[in-house]
Amino acid sequence: MRISCPCCGPRDRREFTYLGAAAYLDRPDPDAPAPEWDAYLHLRDNPAGRTRDLWYHDACGSWIVVTRDTVTHAVLAAEALA
Repeated sequence: MRISCPCCGPRDRREFTYLGAAAYLDRPDPDAPAPEWDAYLHLRDNPAGRTRDLWYHDACGSWIVVTRDTVTHAVLAAEALA
């Protein structure tokens, strides 16, 4: 799988570190109740099809939101995290 880094261009997937679904950015408030934090930390979807994921490019230090298809492994878009 190749991911196109907005700073460096197309690169092999091994240059990146996968963090998780881009929804991972929707953190609960620090004072949120324990069940909300438990769900945020431990309950993850494993969808088949289109996803938006957060990746880190180790070579240049960029955070990237990647839209990809988990069935075909096609990368549909890659954009810098704003």
